[in-house]
Amino acid sequence: MGTLTRQKKIIKRVRNYVMITVAAFIYAISISLFLDPNNIPPGGITGVAILINRFTNIPTGTLNLILNVPIVLLGLLKFGPKFIASTFYALAAITVFTNYLTPFGAVTQDLLIASVIGGALLAISLAMTFKAGATTGGSDIIVKVMRLRWKHIKTGVLFLVFDALVIIASWIVFRDLTVAFYAGVAVAVDSVVMDYVLYGPDEAKLIYIISDHPQRIRERILEELDITATLISAKGAYSMQDKQVVMVVMRKQMAPLAEEIVKDEDPNAFMIVSSASEIFGEGYKDIRRERL
Repeated sequence: MGTLTRQKKIIKRVRNYVMITVAAFIYAISISLFLDPNNIPPGGITGVAILINRFTNIPTGTLNLILNVPIVLLGLLKFGPKFIASTFYALAAITVFTNYLTPFGAVTQDLLIASVIGGALLAISLAMTFKAGATTGGSDIIVKVMRLRWKHIKTGVLFLVFDALVIIASWIVFRDLTVAFYAGVAVAVDSVVMDYVLYGPDEAKLIYIISDHPQRIRERILEELDITATLISAKGAYSMQDKQVVMVVMRKQMAPLAEEIVKDEDPNAFMIVSSASEIFGEGYKDIRRERL
């Protein structure tokens, strides 16, 4: 039984690293063939790398790695060794593929096509990386660290501010408002496509969490995600032990953050994640208006 379990873990790990490799190649196509040669920084650390590249002879892929190393190390200090190995592998693969593809130049010089296709490919690659249990470092780690200090500021707002600063910087560096506009298009496409790939077209997620540590999970969801949760009294059919089930509904963009909290607090927790097509109440739809 133990040998079979180890084999399954090895197969899963190999599958994840294959997915990360494919995702890194798609990421490189997005940057090297669509965004970078058209001066379109897609927000985040990669966008910063593209801007710095214009003042140095260092390739964009290498700059992306250099900028991300201290950020990942900061994440290691703040959040522990989770995903560090796979994240460094993803960054290394992105660097190699990006530098390899850069000499081929732009596939198109149409800024709209470049920003839309580049943003979409970037989103697909990031979604694949997340599904493989890794990250690409960058602004997601920075935002997490900032949230430790400024917990009253929503995560989405911090991402928006970071990307907006990169877009404004692109306007200053290239002295071209059109380029800045298409950088914004790339960021918007990236966000929309990644949400669709990761969560589908549903508006929200309904999550049930069965854990031995429901109070700690509830407290972190309330504090870190700024959303409420409901504790439901239940009893295990096999053990006949009383349990508390955490029920929480949230916008789909926040679901990965909730899953991360649960994994941190109780790796053995049982989670049921389902789609909620409509939610009525505070922070969502007003049932009085919707039914008039």
